[in-house]
Amino acid sequence: MKEAAADLGHLLVFAFLFCVGAFMVAPVITDVTMAALCPGQDQCSLAIYLTGLQQAITGLGALVVTPVIGNLSDRYGRKALLALPATLSIVPLAIMAFNQTRPYFYAFYVAKTLTAMVSEGAMMCLSLAYVADKVPEGRRAAAFGVFSGVCTAGFVGGTIAARFLSVSSTFQVATLASVAAAVYLRAFVQETDRGASLLRDEEASRLLFPPSSSPEEASPRLPPLRKVPSLSEMATLLTSSSTFTRAAVVTFFHGLGETGLQTALLYFLKAQFHYTKNQYANLLLIIGITGSFSQLTVMPLLAPRLGEQKLLVVALTGSCVHGFLYSIAWSFWVPYLAASCVILSILVGPCIRSIVSKKVGPSEQGMVQGCITGISSTASVISPLVFTPLTAWFLSETAPFNFKGFSLACAGFAMLVALTMSINMRPAEVQPDTR
Repeated sequence: MKEAAADLGHLLVFAFLFCVGAFMVAPVITDVTMAALCPGQDQCSLAIYLTGLQQAITGLGALVVTPVIGNLSDRYGRKALLALPATLSIVPLAIMAFNQTRPYFYAFYVAKTLTAMVSEGAMMCLSLAYVADKVPEGRRAAAFGVFSGVCTAGFVGGTIAARFLSVSSTFQVATLASVAAAVYLRAFVQETDRGASLLRDEEASRLLFPPSSSPEEASPRLPPLRKVPSLSEMATLLTSSSTFTRAAVVTFFHGLGETGLQTALLYFLKAQFHYTKNQYANLLLIIGITGSFSQLTVMPLLAPRLGEQKLLVVALTGSCVHGFLYSIAWSFWVPYLAASCVILSILVGPCIRSIVSKKVGPSEQGMVQGCITGISSTASVISPLVFTPLTAWFLSETAPFNFKGFSLACAGFAMLVALTMSINMRPAEVQPDTR
């Protein structure tokens, strides 16, 4: 257990550094994009469409790449595959660290679009599979929450740094943080045994506590998948139980709404309240600090008491309030109030991933996490195609009626569908834990 805790500690340090580098540029990227494409303007349809196109291409690439990488990690190791997103994430940051003029922005745009197909989804997928290799099922929900909380803490650290740095210095420091993450991964993070030790403990526990033969209590396990997954194999995974099916639907509609918020929110705030870099940073700090507190404190406290399914319903309720409150913001301070709902909405991802993690064996964790990430990526492809023109339309002078937050309200309705589907989701079964 001490060895596993030390390994997880190194993984958490790597995740923190990775997220510092990745999210440090979030408060400045909107202003950089607007300055490169539409200097001196508060509304820019070209910037909105390019951002949406990038999200769609990235999501499509992640849909194809992430499940494959997750399955390959089941064969070749989590650390070996984690090195890929850790290294690729450095490239676009280094371009903007050199210069932020229009030609360099377009080079950054292309590099970010290509590298994000691998780096964004795969990092989370592989890291969660790493955690699942090290943590028994009964403690996995809390462990996923702690990992997500550390990632959010990295988000907070990067945002605080961006708040006090110039634009050029922000990209330079972000590049250094990403390089430090890749070096730390190589030097300190140890490869896992892909759950072999947990599998031995599970087999021992089955000898002591034979599983019930009733279908209500049995937790279906998929047969091991030893090659790159095909579409039919992923479809088999998602339809093997009602829990998987509902988790897939919830993941899709929540991802649809969440990506819609990401597509529209910053440009909405720019047009409606003339937000600048510092105001973006303040908003993201509220989101990051609240989310980090929730994942590190609320998730470990409530998950064992309520169970992942009930906590998922509570979290999705917070997501709906989050989206609808943004859409009707009537003053510059209302988005700050809406951001506080993250204390609940941030728990959606860890709850879903913990539920599906308990439905497969240790050697299929990469596969199942990759599939969930792939579904989320599918939503990331579709969402910009819907919300980008919707946002540009309602922020323009040709909007059919005066409701600049209409696209944000639509994102809230997508998350309401996810909430409805989650209500009857079957709770995940936990196998006896003798550790």
